[in-house]
Amino acid sequence: MATKTTRQKTGRRSKWAAAALIGIGLLVTGGVYAGASAAMAATEPASASSTTLTVEDGKKLFQANCATCHGLNMEGTADGPSLYGVGELAVEFQMSTGRMPLQMQGPQAPQKPVQFTEDQIRAIAAWAQSVAPGPTYPDARILDGKGDVANGAELFRVNCAMCHNVAAAGGALTEGKYAPALTKTSPLHIYAAMVTGPQNMPVFNNMTITPDEKRDIISSLMYLQENESAGGFNLGSLGPVSEGLFIWIFGIGALIGITVWITAKSN
Repeated sequence: MATKTTRQKTGRRSKWAAAALIGIGLLVTGGVYAGASAAMAATEPASASSTTLTVEDGKKLFQANCATCHGLNMEGTADGPSLYGVGELAVEFQMSTGRMPLQMQGPQAPQKPVQFTEDQIRAIAAWAQSVAPGPTYPDARILDGKGDVANGAELFRVNCAMCHNVAAAGGALTEGKYAPALTKTSPLHIYAAMVTGPQNMPVFNNMTITPDEKRDIISSLMYLQENESAGGFNLGSLGPVSEGLFIWIFGIGALIGITVWITAKSN
């Protein structure tokens, strides 16, 4: 007669059970804490100090982040020029486009991700303006995009296209320098570039190009940004260079391919 053995319970648990319980507990606790923190943060009103910075705050930010090159009071050093008279518009342009702080020495400062908030940039610019005034922000009318687009396009062709390309796609200059594309540049930064002359760009004062003419140029560039090319695929808007290369590679390449195909069929 077969004997039936009963399995006795030892009362032991798997060695992984305790670790699993601890992990689950930590996940649940962390999730509850994160949710509660987010809910509390959403209900708390933002303090004025977190959204509004003073001129004194701008001074502290400048001395902490810019003084190494430009001096504690913008007097300049061997590594950076003086900022006396550049004005808040130039400071805002350089910092809001990521050109400053400078990443590395080179032919010109490239655009890169912005490292400061808008409030911080405005505070630093305001302090620079208070120390040594210079070009400031324009009237809203100059940036409204409602100027004479046709006149602006003509002014751009005469004064700017030799560097920035007729279609504002940018272009190469000498010694590794370049004129950037303006296809995504904001109206304020277009105006700032004309007034302050950053890097290799000349300064267009009101005697050279009047405020109304600046408005027309900005309006024409905004029109280009908001409307697709009517001629179809623009090939980078680089003109006959890219168009000729396209024809040479694909046009002549297609002719050679057809010739080879016809010859192979005849054989």
